[in-house]
Amino acid sequence: MGHLYIWAMVVVIQIFMARELFNLLRRANEDGQLPGFRLLNWHFFFTAMLFTYGRFLSQHLVNTITTDKLLYRLVSWIVKYQMFICYFLYTSGFVWFILTLKKKMYKYQFSQYAWTHMILLTVFAQSSFTVANIFEGIFWLLLPASLIAINDIAAYFFGFFFGRTPLIKLSPKKTWEGFIGASITTIISAFVLANIFGRFQWLTCPRRDLSTGWLSCDPGPMFKPEIYSLPGWVPRWIPYKETSVMSVQWHALVLGLFASIIAPFGGFFASGFKRAFKLKDFGDSIPGHGGITDRMDCQMVMAVFAYIYYQSFLMPENLSIETILNQILRNLTLEEQHLLYSQLGKILEERQFLQS
Repeated sequence: MGHLYIWAMVVVIQIFMARELFNLLRRANEDGQLPGFRLLNWHFFFTAMLFTYGRFLSQHLVNTITTDKLLYRLVSWIVKYQMFICYFLYTSGFVWFILTLKKKMYKYQFSQYAWTHMILLTVFAQSSFTVANIFEGIFWLLLPASLIAINDIAAYFFGFFFGRTPLIKLSPKKTWEGFIGASITTIISAFVLANIFGRFQWLTCPRRDLSTGWLSCDPGPMFKPEIYSLPGWVPRWIPYKETSVMSVQWHALVLGLFASIIAPFGGFFASGFKRAFKLKDFGDSIPGHGGITDRMDCQMVMAVFAYIYYQSFLMPENLSIETILNQILRNLTLEEQHLLYSQLGKILEERQFLQS
């Protein structure tokens, strides 16, 4: 699966999550008296989707279609007025909501209006970071998501066989033994998986357009192995005195630590929410396993941290030629680009003349 297809998968997951959460607090009797009210929720949903992904994916789209002038102008127009389009759509939804207000239904309608915006904040404010991670390299999606799955499985395993001490009242089946065992397993797995995933350029290379072709790039120092000599206190019977470690493996330990200690609280939060509304699951999209939302609570927390950690500590700070070109393509019209080209040519000619 390529970057674009994985992003499409994330969008499908968001739609399922939104559907489950929209249905959570609906009441059939009230909805029956408000024709078109459910459609309003999806109007706000797709407006939020356009707002969230419009700016993010617009540059990738521009990079993909720079050869077709007509399509390029259309995309440039959408990019330029994307904020206004989103505001117009939201305002239309706001007016639509006001016009649907019905006597004796005000409380229900306003509670649904607030609930819709909470859903949008939950679904897009967190899972949009997942899409950002995808285009920085599938590695930054695959590793954090794998760590959450490993932590969940290991917590069940250690809790089932060794669990004795309850961990938290919100989840009576969670135990300290399961929590500690899963933490150790997840941290070790993070170190090992980072080495395995880091060997494949398809996973480590960022995608700067919306094409689906094969990727090839310089993986950078993070994904290049370095030789480490084992300390003197290591027993002599160990045959290997040196080992190669990628620097990204040390950063993976931080991700593993977060996935073990902090991310599970996303699940505890979801458990508390379901208890408050006396729900077993958020939905039934996965037969026998509840809904999509039940599977994504910890994943969303983890995706946000992975994005923030990468942007804060790992993203290269130096401007590259590619970055500057991307800014030119995104912010300048075709005529402005031609003007910049001619002016830059004159500056270079003058500098060359002065040097000679």
